Amino acid sequence: MKFEDYHIDQKIKDQLAVLGFRRPTDIQYRAIKHILDGEDVMAVAQTGTGKTAAFVIPVLNKLLKYKKQATNSVQIRCIVLVPTRELAQQITGVFEQIGAQTKVKVIGLYGGVEQEAQIKQLQVGAEVLIATPGRMFDLIAQGHLDVSGVHTLVLDEADLMLDLGFNKDIQDIIKKIPAKHQTLFFTATIDKKIKSLAYDVVRSAIRIQLSPQNPVSKNVQHAVAFIEMDDKRFFLENMIGEYPEARFLVFARTKVRVERVVKALERVGVHAEALHGGVPQNERFALLERFREGKNQVLITTDVSARGIDIPNMEYVINYDLPDNPENYVHRCGRTGRGNALGQALSFCSKDELPLLDAIEAYTGEEVLRYEISEGEYKAILFDADDPNYNWQKLIDENENPDFWGD
Repeated sequence: MKFEDYHIDQKIKDQLAVLGFRRPTDIQYRAIKHILDGEDVMAVAQTGTGKTAAFVIPVLNKLLKYKKQATNSVQIRCIVLVPTRELAQQITGVFEQIGAQTKVKVIGLYGGVEQEAQIKQLQVGAEVLIATPGRMFDLIAQGHLDVSGVHTLVLDEADLMLDLGFNKDIQDIIKKIPAKHQTLFFTATIDKKIKSLAYDVVRSAIRIQLSPQNPVSKNVQHAVAFIEMDDKRFFLENMIGEYPEARFLVFARTKVRVERVVKALERVGVHAEALHGGVPQNERFALLERFREGKNQVLITTDVSARGIDIPNMEYVINYDLPDNPENYVHRCGRTGRGNALGQALSFCSKDELPLLDAIEAYTGEEVLRYEISEGEYKAILFDADDPNYNWQKLIDENENPDFWGD
């Protein structure tokens, strides 16, 4: 089936063609019709499957139908509730891209930035609100946001919202919007807590589950290399040098570790940028935009970028440190191999991290492919490292080599 065959407004079809969307992904194929029919949907789909467009397309169509019938002023008709500011910005962009020919107005509402500009946008009016709970409830309490006309509520990345303690916020927004509304519930993982939340907020929902036994996308080739903690920087430097035109998204465990990796790369002439919770929100958005546009090819980050961030044509994900939570391994790997693209994810595992690798394999249900490095290759990478402050063995070997000094 092609998008051209769907009973959706021609403006949306034309824009999907402009964006190169010809056929729906599995989650889009299974969800769009039910959403168009007005049914509640509970969808479980791994990251990178195209689930954002799965609700954006039918929601835009619903809004276009409403615009043709309504004569009153512009009002918030759809709320998309998300756990992070980065995800709010990203989904706002997807609505704007797919809805470019529709004139449907969209606002992204999140903290970390001044609220005055957001208030002005609300005063102008919009039909779609993509929001994090904190800023949304602040503006409702201040009287700047009216949600009485909402007919569609989307909960995206619901599992992370639950992990971050947003359960009460979800219940509170349901109390504030009209009782008769459509709820679309999207989650990457499912367990008893998620099921309980879902059954609290959706009514006789159509359940769609695409998660395979191994939750890592089949489009991602992922492997692990056993590398000692103090040697990881040299192997990262080596990989970046081997693929100078590629982009690398590198995950470290803490913001301190992120900054150390950036400085280590700078010492050998590799430009990289740091993204973590300590970076101001506007700069975080700017960093991601530079990375998306290819202005920076190496981004070192914490798990703040592990969920819901879509980087087109992302070639390589490097798990410089293994995550403490095995679920985050799946989300990290899911930053590459998105949609129909193929991707590569490589993890560096030290002896101390072996229990974390065991937890990842227990969670995914499969052994992670081992990337074998011979003793000779391992030593060669350390010897070839360009950092004189750390490669003391290289300096010793060169000083002991008579050919090094010449005649």
